[in-house]
Amino acid sequence: MAEQKRDYYEVLGIAKDASDDDIKKAYRKLAKKYHPDSHPGDKEAEEKFKEASEAYAILSDPEKRQRYDQYGHAAFDGTGGFGAGGFDFSGADFSDIFGDLFGSMFGGGGARTGRSGPMKGASIRTSIRISFMESVTGCEKEITLNMKDPCAGCGGSGARPGSSPQMCPRCGGRGQVVFNQQSFFGNVRSVQTCPDCSGSGQIIKDKCPQCGGTGYTSSRKTIRVTIPAGIDNGQSVRIRDKGEPGVAGGPRGDLLVEVLVEDHPIFIRQNVDIFSTVKISYAVAALGGSISIDTVDGKVVYDVKPGTQTDTRIRLRGKGVPSLRNKNVRGDHYVTLIVDVPTRLSREAKDLLRQFDALTGGSLGGSGRDEDDPGSGSKKKKFWGK
Repeated sequence: MAEQKRDYYEVLGIAKDASDDDIKKAYRKLAKKYHPDSHPGDKEAEEKFKEASEAYAILSDPEKRQRYDQYGHAAFDGTGGFGAGGFDFSGADFSDIFGDLFGSMFGGGGARTGRSGPMKGASIRTSIRISFMESVTGCEKEITLNMKDPCAGCGGSGARPGSSPQMCPRCGGRGQVVFNQQSFFGNVRSVQTCPDCSGSGQIIKDKCPQCGGTGYTSSRKTIRVTIPAGIDNGQSVRIRDKGEPGVAGGPRGDLLVEVLVEDHPIFIRQNVDIFSTVKISYAVAALGGSISIDTVDGKVVYDVKPGTQTDTRIRLRGKGVPSLRNKNVRGDHYVTLIVDVPTRLSREAKDLLRQFDALTGGSLGGSGRDEDDPGSGSKKKKFWGK
């Protein structure tokens, strides 16, 4: 008995009301995943690729899909659905899918137009390191890097002065060539960059001695970069027209400067907010008082409320990082107050703390004497007035 076929919609992982675009996307994903050229000798991948291709051949054809929706697999049993070699893929359009697929697998692109027209130059990427405070306030920096410019000797053509480039005979000046790929469906045409002219559409036989035929010369240049206030670690600044020269008269590319922000010894940033911790004395925590807090704008005086507990978090509004989208908007600064418990006390301080503990209902017993000096007793004193 022949093996029961899976539902075509199930094979592609789509719903029965899927659009034509959904069908194509689902098949492209499976074809790229299971294509035999990516899994040489893998029979399971080959069968999954055939199964997905068969499902796409049916569901991508409106007439065949209608018949399948009405009769299922029986619509194609023994009536031309299969040939002597298996499933009949005639009439199925795989051209756009395999143009992209083979282009990515064999080094070409999916483009179908020549590359001889004006094209924007490639972008240049570099990085720069700044301090935490510079990221908050913004700054100006200078970077030096190698940059290409059109060769003054040949004007950017790459050919020796007095000569000129010739049209590439292999691609006819289009910059791309068509290759035939053998697949399960016969010959599939794919478009790739011309290997002889590297997509330029031109061949330079007599090269310019100044640039070696590249059309460009390199030199060290210093560029000033404006770092906006509020930029975060890993974000980039784009400087237009400072990238690689364009092709065939196209504009220059851009310079992308990635900003690396150094850590701060006190502040931690999260989005536009800043976090820090400040230690306060036991007396200030209990009685309240003014403390000085470091912020990115300098020191700020803050009044601690009496009875403040350790790990209390306070908010200083508008003392955070400026927003990149709106320079008039700033985040907040959150400060965690930590009660600083002393680790070394004098005998007098210990006596006073024991008396304080007794007067406030503590558990030390209020003996009023230092454990290290049994004879150092003293009379209890009231801490809270009457």
